[in-house]
Amino acid sequence: MKMGLRWFGEGYDTVSLEKIRQVPGVSGVITTLYGAMPGEDWEKEKVLALKRSAENAGLEILGIESVNIHDDIKIGLPTRDQYIENYISTIRTLSECGIHLICYNFMPVFDWTRTDLAKPRHDGSTVLAYDQRVIDQMDPDNLFASMEARSQGHVLPGWEPERLANLKEPFEKYKDVDEEKLWANLKYFLEAIMPACEKYGVKMAIHPDDPGWSVFGLPRIITSGENLRRMVDMVPSPCNGVTLCTGSLGTNPNADLPGIIHLLKGKIFFAHVRNMEHTAPGQFEESAHLSSDGSFDMFAIVKALYDTGFDGVMRPDHGRMIWGEQAMPGYGLYDRALGSQYLLGLWEAITKLSHC
Repeated sequence: MKMGLRWFGEGYDTVSLEKIRQVPGVSGVITTLYGAMPGEDWEKEKVLALKRSAENAGLEILGIESVNIHDDIKIGLPTRDQYIENYISTIRTLSECGIHLICYNFMPVFDWTRTDLAKPRHDGSTVLAYDQRVIDQMDPDNLFASMEARSQGHVLPGWEPERLANLKEPFEKYKDVDEEKLWANLKYFLEAIMPACEKYGVKMAIHPDDPGWSVFGLPRIITSGENLRRMVDMVPSPCNGVTLCTGSLGTNPNADLPGIIHLLKGKIFFAHVRNMEHTAPGQFEESAHLSSDGSFDMFAIVKALYDTGFDGVMRPDHGRMIWGEQAMPGYGLYDRALGSQYLLGLWEAITKLSHC
């Protein structure tokens, strides 16, 4: 297992690589070409420049999060084949640069969704939070405006203004796309790229939808352990796998997270591990990673990963904003660094206990 932190790149992230390098046990970063738009064919020199930045700080690039998928692929438009060719070209480029893991999602229009980017918690920190009642009282344009206004000037991943400035157009394109059509379009995409993934040794790790239900009537399919299992089984390949995100899957308060890990044994290439607290039906807020601060048994989650032979990349996910830090919501340094140490401590203890 390798521990990493997400890093958005120079000019986008308030956290420097030099600071990340000082977090014990963190060997690298999960990053991306943050200015690249969905469907774009990544330039090799830009990828190499990103790699040099990490290596000059004594870190490695552990994976890319994300190479975003163009909506035409998700919708199933005739133009999707060209965007798939661009994706395959990017897979080849990443492999040539020594990068062999891609995290991606297949959510229509919106990426992760929250209704509050700085909700105060009992300890004085602020966190990302979601309230379905708020969503039910607004339209998509209002949500985008709210997210942009609360982002403290940061371009939030998955909420790029260039892509979401006119929301009526993508909603119109998705009007005839139901869940089964979205499944079919995902299958088409995976069948098209898997030969290249296998040729170049690049693993694709799909990220669960967040939250795990329809938002504004848009279909969502990567919402549970059973659906993740369906995804990996429908296109069998050693390169077709999963990003295990406890926070996204855990938006369902009934989700058995250790059970999902066992269900996906051998197919979890990347793990986002964090805690959250369910406060009411359809309402949750993120918390410190510590089990007692939220609703998840973090020991049981990490032990399930260990017991199933997980040997991929793990990162602490969204952190609280603490100690007066000003950073991209969810992505300050301090609480994520604390989270990494907690997870590494659990991993060390479980490893040593297993050999007793």
